[in-house]
Amino acid sequence: MTNVITYSRTHSVTYVADNILKSLKDIIRESGLDPTEFVNDTEVNKRGITTWLESGHLESITLEIYDPRTDKLIKRWDIEVRYDWGSGDATFWTDTEQIKWAIRKAGISPSSAKYALKIHNKPGRPNVSGWSSCSYRSTDGMVRQSLGSTIEHNGLGASASYWRHAS
Repeated sequence: MTNVITYSRTHSVTYVADNILKSLKDIIRESGLDPTEFVNDTEVNKRGITTWLESGHLESITLEIYDPRTDKLIKRWDIEVRYDWGSGDATFWTDTEQIKWAIRKAGISPSSAKYALKIHNKPGRPNVSGWSSCSYRSTDGMVRQSLGSTIEHNGLGASASYWRHAS
């Protein structure tokens, strides 16, 4: 029985990590930004996200889209992780249409914008090569829009939200 649980957990981690990365790439591309830097960092990003999902330390992934001249946040996307490992039949899905709808609603970012991927982990997380501590840009004057659950695999899931300037 242990082999089945390990097998299922490993596949859940792989599925969720892959779909988080695909969703982030879609957000970058559909927001009008060049995904080249993100694609070039795929190995480092996947290693960190997979390691911390597997260890249960990963709490959230943040994609900050910012103005490089002022270093101020333009938009922010958060993916929060949920660990509700299931014991029944495996279910898996990714709501790509919900994410695409939210990207259209959030609007195109200026072509001069830059982006940064940031991770929030629980204390005691294992170190992963290519990752270091960092700070977040301020969300003052911004409003959070929740999309709800967007990725699910046998109880390991993720919910997305984005931040926009208050009107």
